[in-house]
Amino acid sequence: MSAEAVGAEELAGLLRSTDLANSALLRGDIGGYLELISHTEDFTLMTPFGGPPTLGFTWSDERRAELARFFRGGSGDVELVRSYASSSLVVLVVIERRRAAIAHLPEQDWSLRVTLVYRRDGAGGWQLAHRHADPLVHGIDLEQAAAIARGSFSRR
Repeated sequence: MSAEAVGAEELAGLLRSTDLANSALLRGDIGGYLELISHTEDFTLMTPFGGPPTLGFTWSDERRAELARFFRGGSGDVELVRSYASSSLVVLVVIERRRAAIAHLPEQDWSLRVTLVYRRDGAGGWQLAHRHADPLVHGIDLEQAAAIARGSFSRR
């Protein structure tokens, strides 16, 4: 493992793997996702639905089946906004521009602002250590943000 910063080609490969893995996930292809993305033992997830972060990652058969039912199809791509890299850490700031059918909802724009933190594993590969996503690609106003922050936004 080199002590040099990650090169442009390796960074592009990581971004490509991320895009392909998320495409597989949106299709409900959990096995395809896991072939492309490995997670650290101390992985943290901050979902676009809010709430407390999830610590660790469980890929039990039950969890795989649940995710396969939740993600029913989609397409799109990943737009790199910014990247930061060292020899052992990569941060990708992206917009996931997707159309997706999720849970009971019909296919629709499902674009997300996402921050991904990858850490180099002992074998020289990359593992996802953190993912934070939010659906605020299109922006909201101050009052809407304040309502969300205080927990009083309208729930249907």
